Amino acid sequence: MTPHEDGAAPRPTLAQVAARAGVSLKTASRALGGESYVSEKTLTSVLAAAAELDYQRNAAASLLASGRLADSLGLITGDFTNPFYSALAQAVEDEIRPRGMHLSVANSRESAEQEKRVAHDLADRQTKAVITVSAMTDHADYATLQARGIPVVFVDRPAENLAADSVVFDNREGGRLVAQHLIDRGHRRIALIGDYAWLPTYRARLAGMGDVLDGSPVAWRELLRTDAHDVASSRECVRELLALDEPPTAIVAGNNRVLLGVMEEIATTDAPPAVIGFDDPEWATVLGISVVTGDVEELGRSAARLALARLGDRTREPESVVVPMRLIERTSTRSQ
Repeated sequence: MTPHEDGAAPRPTLAQVAARAGVSLKTASRALGGESYVSEKTLTSVLAAAAELDYQRNAAASLLASGRLADSLGLITGDFTNPFYSALAQAVEDEIRPRGMHLSVANSRESAEQEKRVAHDLADRQTKAVITVSAMTDHADYATLQARGIPVVFVDRPAENLAADSVVFDNREGGRLVAQHLIDRGHRRIALIGDYAWLPTYRARLAGMGDVLDGSPVAWRELLRTDAHDVASSRECVRELLALDEPPTAIVAGNNRVLLGVMEEIATTDAPPAVIGFDDPEWATVLGISVVTGDVEELGRSAARLALARLGDRTREPESVVVPMRLIERTSTRSQ
């Protein structure tokens, strides 16, 4: 390429990517835009050409030139109603703001299709990097963003079928902590009300509880309830469990929204079960609820640091950071 007068090489163009891949300009644009009807062979060729040329799509160049769009990092969350995500966003912003970047936050509403649209929209708006709490079960589509020079970091939920940086809690150990705590306090009928069954956080926590409880005299698998993603569905699960001939003596809430539903439903119960939750919302301290939690600030800051490091060195090997979880015992779990 011919250098500019200031010595900098001109940015590679989409036309150059198309020429190197041996496809039309329109096809190259469709491939890099993540459109689903591009063939796998064509997509592979275009992504390879984009990577070789260090191409980054420049759909927002006019906005940048006008000064209306500063360097930004995008964060895709699952549900704006969950306070976990506001804490995560605050942590990411605290890490990147001193570096002159601002944060753009979008909501997938736990929809894989919406997440895909949002991710490509952020990329087209010249977002420097994307951090995602992904609702997808296969993340190969994010290779299109990586090929455009946009780092992708997975937070809270790890990458699947994609080489990418990730930061997650040690959820399996969290499940072990919950189970052992309840066993030590004499509980032998333990219910888990879990989030969506497909979530890797839920599966890891379930596996950790199984490490401790399977093979023990504790009844728990038959008391397992899943797909309680909001307060209403959590309350419904609690009603069902407490109506059993032998109700659980302890309930484990799979996240803070589930925990809120549990506490609302048992509020007027004469002999409420013990309760322990994952995550630690502020009101859990006020109500004396035992929890297993991790440092959300560290989760968010670590994700931001990985994104910034990837911007500085795109040849780094993908890094997986695991943030530990800890038990905070309060009055809601009691000896039997």
